[in-house]
Amino acid sequence: MTNSLIERFDVSTATLQGIVSDTLRGADDGELYLEYREQESLVFDNGRLKAGDFSTDQGFGLRCVAGEAVGFAHSGEMSEAALRRAADAAGAVKGGHSGSLAEPPIGTNQRLYGAENPIPSPGFEAKVQLLETIDGYLRGRDPSVRQVSVSLATQWQVVEILRADGQLAQDVRPLVRLNVSVVAGQGDRQESGSSGAGGRTGFGEFMVEDNWRRIADEALRQAKINLEAVAAPAGTFDIVLGSGWPGVMLHEAVGHGLEGDFNRKKTSAFAGLMGQQVAAQGVTVVDDGTITERRGSLTIDDEGTPTNRTVLIEDGKLVNYMHDRQNARLMNMAPTGNGRRQSHAHVPMPRMTNTMMLNGPHAPEEIISSVSDGIYAVSFGGGQVDITSGKFVFGCTEAYRIRGGIVSEPLKGVMLIGNGPEAMHRVTMVGNDAALDTGIGNCGKAGQWVPVGVGQPHLRMNAMTVGGTEA
Repeated sequence: MTNSLIERFDVSTATLQGIVSDTLRGADDGELYLEYREQESLVFDNGRLKAGDFSTDQGFGLRCVAGEAVGFAHSGEMSEAALRRAADAAGAVKGGHSGSLAEPPIGTNQRLYGAENPIPSPGFEAKVQLLETIDGYLRGRDPSVRQVSVSLATQWQVVEILRADGQLAQDVRPLVRLNVSVVAGQGDRQESGSSGAGGRTGFGEFMVEDNWRRIADEALRQAKINLEAVAAPAGTFDIVLGSGWPGVMLHEAVGHGLEGDFNRKKTSAFAGLMGQQVAAQGVTVVDDGTITERRGSLTIDDEGTPTNRTVLIEDGKLVNYMHDRQNARLMNMAPTGNGRRQSHAHVPMPRMTNTMMLNGPHAPEEIISSVSDGIYAVSFGGGQVDITSGKFVFGCTEAYRIRGGIVSEPLKGVMLIGNGPEAMHRVTMVGNDAALDTGIGNCGKAGQWVPVGVGQPHLRMNAMTVGGTEA
């Protein structure tokens, strides 16, 4: 690596800055986004190394913003010719626009993670040995284990953001994730369980036996619980959601609806509700991109704005949206550091970082014991959400029946069905054990995927619709 990605171009820094400045003159906003990325992925499946991949990518994206219009062009060729072609395309949106560039983001010296590349250390052989060790550990631990899949994804990304005034923001972003999936069987029946962890750290913590065993044991536990699960009932039930990963429902059913672009275009169920009660009292939701080494955290977003801890819903009232620079300007609000993009080949848009509900006054045991007949949802899989209507459907990968305030038999095939804004009004108890997930989240929007964190404490939600498989 050179000291700066700008040095990879075949022109001087002054010439490059001049091209960017000329392109953005008369625009409202824009930047040159440069990226270098290394990625490694390993999959150990069915007792053997099934897949291994390493790749590098580099390139730039040049964006010019004029009003609601965005001109954008990108290339993997770091040359003056490619940059000038991109400038011609991106600058075409200005037309007769007489804008003046918005103030650049205020810089920060606070780093939320280290800059060390997690890919070369430990080496390839040590990583494969770890995956093989986890596979052998699970197969020897329980005779019901029929299949084990262990995967490792590692990434090192360097980004630089150059603005028209010559301001340059830089960030180096490590990212790792270890995931374990287990299939357990009993007779003709087979069920699966999975667990994982990750963050913006080095790989070393996964080499510690206690850490990888905890992940492996959790995947096996979930698979064995699901072997005992009975068909879920259908109907209306009071629901208890567990802490941590169940926050993915909050992320999907509520979080996306609080992104600025959906509200500016009035396609969100939360559009026009600023200052109004959109959830039960006691419900406070934040998006926090400033938590050290978390998967969704960023020192700066992909426009160069420092990330923030943004309160979205406070005591049930809507108090803010998540913004990139364009939507914040058009809505006469402040950027919140939520402008994110998948790579140099994509435009930034408002995206979540680490989104979670904050603590309430109730102990988890108190919440569970308050339910006479209901469902306890501990973990979620896939789901679908309509941003405009707020309607959602989520499948549970681990759930239980609650009978007389006691967690009873595990259930299979639980589907939670509802409407995001309505569901937030059905929250009657908020736990005191708020936690983020273990570092496994990915979020999709408009064809772009970015790493995120989700979280919440235990919650009680009354009279929710449950789709089940019980005959």
